[in-house]
Amino acid sequence: MARQQPLIEVSERIAGSRKALAGELPWGLRYVDDSRRGYTRKRRHGGFVYFDTQGKRIDGKREIRRIRALAIPPAYTDVWICPDARGHLQATGRDARGRKQYRYHPEWRATRDADKYGRLLAFGAALPKLRACVERDLALDGMPRDKVLATVVRLLDTTLIRIGSEEYARDNRSYGLTTLRKRHLTVSPAGLRFRFRGKSGIEHDVAVSDPRVARIMKRCMDLPGQELFQYLDADGTRHVVDSSDVNDYLREATGAEFTAKDYRTWAGSVFALAALRKLEWATVIEARAQLVSTIKAVSQLLRNTPAVCRKCYVHPAIIAAFEAGELAAAMCISRRRGLKRDEAALVMFLGKHAKAVVQTAA
Repeated sequence: MARQQPLIEVSERIAGSRKALAGELPWGLRYVDDSRRGYTRKRRHGGFVYFDTQGKRIDGKREIRRIRALAIPPAYTDVWICPDARGHLQATGRDARGRKQYRYHPEWRATRDADKYGRLLAFGAALPKLRACVERDLALDGMPRDKVLATVVRLLDTTLIRIGSEEYARDNRSYGLTTLRKRHLTVSPAGLRFRFRGKSGIEHDVAVSDPRVARIMKRCMDLPGQELFQYLDADGTRHVVDSSDVNDYLREATGAEFTAKDYRTWAGSVFALAALRKLEWATVIEARAQLVSTIKAVSQLLRNTPAVCRKCYVHPAIIAAFEAGELAAAMCISRRRGLKRDEAALVMFLGKHAKAVVQTAA
């Protein structure tokens, strides 16, 4: 998979200054990925020795303690270790099955686990890079893994269809992107049309007009088998895509532990903020009624219930700011490459307000 520039401050990606992201990455952590040169390790005398980015052996006791504290399993191969002790991602490697594994800074994990919305701002920071990666992979020759996974991710981004699971497909006959069958897709000169039954029995009828994706989907339809999304490895062997493949792709492209669900949380919050920004605040009672109608619109977008959307897919800072009549004051928006205007508005809003709301709630 192609990579972009290496070490990136989250603040540089979304606001141009560290101050704009104060509190999103705790304790001065920096957003990094493993495309930059990192430390390596080699077996020696029953253990490991470590080498810096210049190939020199690391002898500093403090640095060796930091590396050993990461507890990277001895069996891991292709090990990359972050040279920066404050990097949010500290190490990566391949396990015995060839799957990429990640070791994160403990303070990053603590923040992520404490607030399920806490990574939404980081997702917005990584989204331009992710979209650029998808664009490159869509242009790959043949039908390799990254090209097909990029197609799924593009559809996640544009349709907000759930990722799906084999368990739901098998037990409930309800489907998501990775479990779709060829019978669920119609390809015509007008574009693509997905028709299927999703989670909770909700019927989906989704039209997609994307010529590049349409060409790839035609090739998917030509492959043997009932499953819609399949790729060919270097030997020409077919592999069916599943949700773990897609989440692996997202992690590899961003260097962070994002999943397909983050797209729905992101989209729900973007839509809600954009809708509420257009409303004139009058009273708390009226604001709450407007919130109800807005959340209902989000639920239609995400094909879910209003209660679930309010609880899981709209950032609580947006709701709190609108109820307090403080939303309009937050909207000084600058364009950001790789983000739509409404997405840039959410990035600006979260950078200024999310930390305060979380602290107040605590």
